[in-house]
Amino acid sequence: MEYLEFELPIKELEEQLDKCQIIGKESDVDVTETCKQIEKKLAETKKEIYKNLTAWQRVQLSRHPNRPYTLDHIKALCGDSFLELHGDRNVKDDKAMIGGLGKIGDQTYMFIGQQKGYNTKTRQYRNFGMSNPEGYRKALRLMKSAEKFGIPVVTLIDTPGAYPGLEAEERGQGEAIARNILEMSRLKVPIITIIIGEGASGGALGIGVGDKVMMLENTWYSVISPESCSSILWRSWEYKEQAAEALKLTAKDMKRMKLVDQIIKEPLGGAHTDREKTFLAVKDAIVKTYEELKNLSPKELVKNRMSKYDEMGVYKD
Repeated sequence: MEYLEFELPIKELEEQLDKCQIIGKESDVDVTETCKQIEKKLAETKKEIYKNLTAWQRVQLSRHPNRPYTLDHIKALCGDSFLELHGDRNVKDDKAMIGGLGKIGDQTYMFIGQQKGYNTKTRQYRNFGMSNPEGYRKALRLMKSAEKFGIPVVTLIDTPGAYPGLEAEERGQGEAIARNILEMSRLKVPIITIIIGEGASGGALGIGVGDKVMMLENTWYSVISPESCSSILWRSWEYKEQAAEALKLTAKDMKRMKLVDQIIKEPLGGAHTDREKTFLAVKDAIVKTYEELKNLSPKELVKNRMSKYDEMGVYKD
């Protein structure tokens, strides 16, 4: 288990509990009561820490190395029914953007999402979850295929942003993202969007236009990352915590401003502490949302989706 800086009090108590249990096994000393006291203190500490998380701490949890990524979710949701599809039929197959067909129960979905790596080698292979233009064009190709066959689309967002390299700009990064936003706004099948980790900038928006947009509890969604915001405003990354608070990027902030529709609760301590519970919560959210959307006509879907985004940012005095 890897611990974040604010989780160190939990680490200390868990180490104390382990030592206490070892003493009980290796000696005749009855440590039952001591273990119970440590367990009680541990439960209280966890509750206190995770109840009062700051925006920056939630950003840290969204990047936790043990947090489940897109393929983890898809494999848990679909099992062996998932069939990955490749390529944009133009340049190449972008490994940072994955997509394909999979079943939840008897219903087929087109799953699309950004994929990060687990170690140095796979992070380079997946380009740290930062898609090139061909990734967004692959996503659009899969969405149009889903539309052709009447298959609902599920997008899973987890990216620090679209790849900002020179070659990406040469191949039309901005146009690819803009094209996706346009086409998704008028796609004639249900689109269910879930932010499962980081949701940064146009990189997230490129697959983020949905009939219903949901966020896992310890994720973030913003025009810019806290570090980049800090480096622009203060010429230093030292103010990233202050930037995170100012950006209002947490799930609660997004829900309050009506930029997302629902928050999916995570297990205490984050999605990585109980993956099965997290996968079940995501599955329930997808199934329930599809039940709400499946009887709407294509015309109603597009009209409601357009109205939803038209109303964003409108305030009355």
